[in-house]
Amino acid sequence: MKYVLVTGGVVSGLGKGVTASSIGVVLKDCGLRVTSIKIDPYLNTDAGTMSPFEHGEVFVLDDGGEVDLDLGNYERFLDIKLTRDNNITTGKIYQAVIDKERRGDYLGKTVQVVPHITDEIQEWIERVAMNPVDGTDEPADVCVIELGGTIGDIESMPFIEALGQFSYRVGAGNFCLVHVSLVPVLNVVGEQKTKPTQHSVRGLRGLGLIPDILACRSTQPLEENVKVKLAQFCHVPISNIVNLHDVTNIWHIPLLLRDQKAHESILKVLDLQCVGKVPRAPKLTEWTERASKFDKLKTPVRIAMVGKYTGLSDSYLSVLKALLHASVALDRKLVVDWVPSCDLEDSAATETPDAYEKAWDLLKDVPLPPQGAHGVLVPGGFGDRGVQGKILAAKYARENNVPYLGICLGMQIAVIEFARSVMKLRGANSTEFDPATTTPCVIFMPEGSKTHMGATMRLGSRRTFFQANTCKSAKLYGNASYVDERHRHRYEVNPEMVPEFEKAGLSFVGRDESGTRMEIIELPTHRFFVGAQFHPEFKSRPGKPSPLFMGLIAASSGQLDHLLQQSCGVVSSPVRRGNYCNGATKQQKLYQNGHVKNGLVNGCYYANGNSILHT
Repeated sequence: MKYVLVTGGVVSGLGKGVTASSIGVVLKDCGLRVTSIKIDPYLNTDAGTMSPFEHGEVFVLDDGGEVDLDLGNYERFLDIKLTRDNNITTGKIYQAVIDKERRGDYLGKTVQVVPHITDEIQEWIERVAMNPVDGTDEPADVCVIELGGTIGDIESMPFIEALGQFSYRVGAGNFCLVHVSLVPVLNVVGEQKTKPTQHSVRGLRGLGLIPDILACRSTQPLEENVKVKLAQFCHVPISNIVNLHDVTNIWHIPLLLRDQKAHESILKVLDLQCVGKVPRAPKLTEWTERASKFDKLKTPVRIAMVGKYTGLSDSYLSVLKALLHASVALDRKLVVDWVPSCDLEDSAATETPDAYEKAWDLLKDVPLPPQGAHGVLVPGGFGDRGVQGKILAAKYARENNVPYLGICLGMQIAVIEFARSVMKLRGANSTEFDPATTTPCVIFMPEGSKTHMGATMRLGSRRTFFQANTCKSAKLYGNASYVDERHRHRYEVNPEMVPEFEKAGLSFVGRDESGTRMEIIELPTHRFFVGAQFHPEFKSRPGKPSPLFMGLIAASSGQLDHLLQQSCGVVSSPVRRGNYCNGATKQQKLYQNGHVKNGLVNGCYYANGNSILHT
C-alpha cells in the first residue's frame, strides 16, 4: 500500500479537499486503484450533530455514516463508495482507546497519547486503507489521506506525531507528503510573497514531517523566480512545486496537476515507476471535455433555493453539485437564487420589510410559461425556524405550476401544505414543530430516540419501491422497479393519513419494502411537483447525475417530456443502470461546478464564475 498525505498551511480554506480529490483522479487515470481518508481533529465522534453553519453540510454514506463534506468530494471525483471509517476524528480515536482500556487490552499500562493514541491512529489508517471502495474485491493501490485544519493547530498534534511515525513505519518509497500552502499577493506591493509558505514548511519540518511536493495556491500562475525561491528556501525540488492558481471551474484542477506532471513527481516518490505494472500517463480526456464545455454554457436556468442555512453555501454543497451535474447534462448554465425561508413569512413583512420584499421578488422572479421555465427547490433541514416560509414556497410552486423538488423536510413541507390548502385541514402540521397538533401529517418514527441525537436517525442506503412505472419519478429512474438512495431523517409522513391524501389527489409513488413508509410523492396534475424523503444529492456524480435533479432541471428548462421519453427508452431491467444514477446504462458527459461563494443571503449563485478551491 502506498500513502499520499495532504496537509495545509498558512490559512484554512485553501482547497485541501479538492486537491486531495484531484490527486486521486490523476492517479486513478494512471491506472491505479485509489481510496481516500479524511482526518478531522475535532472531538466530535462524527459530523452528525454539528451545525451546517459551523462545519457545512453533513454528508451521508451508504453505511449510514455521517461524515465531513470532503468525503462527498472524494466520492464525486473518484466515483467510489466510502464508509464511516474513512472519516477519522479525535472523538473516534479516543473512544476506541478508552474502550480498549476498559476491556483491559493494555494490561495495566498507563494509557497515554504516545504511544496509545498515536498507535491507534496508525492502525486505523492501515486497516481502512485496505477496504475495497470501487465495487470490486480488490484493495486500493494508493490511499490519499487529508489532514483537516492547518499545520500548527493544537488539536492536530497527536495526528501530526502519528503521521510522522507512520511515514517512518511504512518506509521510504511508500509515503508522499503534499503540502498545500498560500502564495499571496499584497495589493500595495503587487508581487507574489513566499514568506508565508516558507514559515509553514519550517513549522511542518519542526513537527517531524518533510514535504515532498508543494502545492501552491495563488490567484495568478506562479512566476518562475517565485518557484526558484520556494525551492531554495523550502528544500523542495523545483519540479515538485505545483501551482494551483484560480481557474474558471474546479474541473480544471486535475488538468493543472497533469499539465505540471505532478503525477510523475508523486509516482517517483512512491517508487511506482519501477513496479511490474507501469502506470500509464493520465489523459483525462473526459475531464478536459467537461471543463471546456462547462465554460461555454450560456443559456441560464434559475433555481430558487429556499432554506434556512442560505448564509453559507457549503450547508447545501451536495445539493449544489447535484444541480450542477444535472444542469450541465442538459446544456444549461445554473443560477441559484438563495431565498432565506424566514424572509418569506408574514412576520418578516413587518419586522424586516426590505428582506421580505427581496425574498419574494427572488422567488417570484421565477417566470412562468411561456416566458421560460424555472424551478423551486426546498432542501432538508431541522427545527421550526423558517418552516412557514418553506410552506409558502411550496404553495407558490403548486398553485403556479412551477417545477418543485422537495428533499427530506422539503417533501414533508409539501405534504403539510397540501393538507392545509387542498384538504382544508388548517391545523395540519408535523409533530416536530407542534407536538400537540390535532392533525399530525408528519410524525416521529417509532424506532427513533428522543433522548440521544447522535446516529439515532434513519440513516444510510435504503430501498424504495415504485408503486407504478407510469409516474414521472419511475420514468426518470429508467422504469426501475426500485431504487437505493441515502436517508437522514427522524420524522416521516403519517401512514394513517395516506388514504386521505391520495383521495385528495396527492400520489405516494414510492414506498419502502413494508409499504407503510412513504418515500416519494408526486402531484400527477402538476408538470413537476416531486418530493423525496431520501437525499438523492448524495449519490449524484458528474457522469451520473441524480434522476430527480435531472427532472427538476429538465422541467425548469422545457426539456422534461424529451427526458422522460429518453429515460424510458434506454432501460430494460431494474438492475441495469442507465443514463442517470440508478437509471439507464448510457452515461452522459457532464461538467462540474465553478465558484462557490459564501455568505449568500438573498443573493445569486452563478455556476460558472471565477472558481476557488474548496475544503
